[in-house]
Amino acid sequence: MKAWSINSRDILILTACILVILFYSSPVKSEQEFFSQGEKITFEVRWSFVVAGEATLEVMPVEDLNGAPALHFVYTAKTTPFVDAFYKVRDRIESWTDKNLTRSFLYRKRHEGKSVKEILVQFDWNKLEARQIKNANITDTVSIEGNTFDPLSVFYAFRVGKPDEHNCIKINLTDGKKVIRANAKLLGKQKVTIAEKSYDTILVEPEIEGISGVFQKTKNSRMQIWITDDNKRIPVRIKSRVTVGSFIADLISYSPGGKTSGPNIQGQ
Repeated sequence: MKAWSINSRDILILTACILVILFYSSPVKSEQEFFSQGEKITFEVRWSFVVAGEATLEVMPVEDLNGAPALHFVYTAKTTPFVDAFYKVRDRIESWTDKNLTRSFLYRKRHEGKSVKEILVQFDWNKLEARQIKNANITDTVSIEGNTFDPLSVFYAFRVGKPDEHNCIKINLTDGKKVIRANAKLLGKQKVTIAEKSYDTILVEPEIEGISGVFQKTKNSRMQIWITDDNKRIPVRIKSRVTVGSFIADLISYSPGGKTSGPNIQGQ
């Protein structure tokens, strides 16, 4: 079960895989709703035939960060009581970006299992570098360009962006250790049924060059992601082969929220 725990690289690749492909679904329309403050997406994660836990993505209220308004996003993951008995996971990942959602300010990951680990990534836009900090010590520094995002905020950045004339999108991502550019390919439209509810979706296979797979996936295995074929582009299912089996993350609840949190949201 160890591979179910999402480390810093896992969440980097996971969000890249989910979101780098969101714009292959359809041309951007003028009445896109995107996301709002209070939006919450919840997944049930199954490891082979075992329900391993839940993961959520939430849009929090706008905060003041070093004197500037910042969007705040939160990812949480927890294992079930059954899995807790031999591999307990309580993860919380937070991201803060500028109000216009053009770049990251701060990224924080806290993992609670056999021990507690916390990682910070600070984005210094004056020096154009991102610093990873562990136990109050800078452990890595990477050079960044404008519009670079952390592994969590990229999920939302892609949802308000537009594809280029080739119906393709590339984006810089960093976890403070390395910077990657990601891409993906569209495989077509499919109907997906989850808990007796049907979704019109786009099936996408991400291609992440030079990066190992999500959840320590098996070499040369595929990850497949189904996203809603609408303006919200919500991932409803994620599936992949991994080192010790396979995992499926299915959408079990979605709350749209209400109060607008940022640019280009709800038709702004």
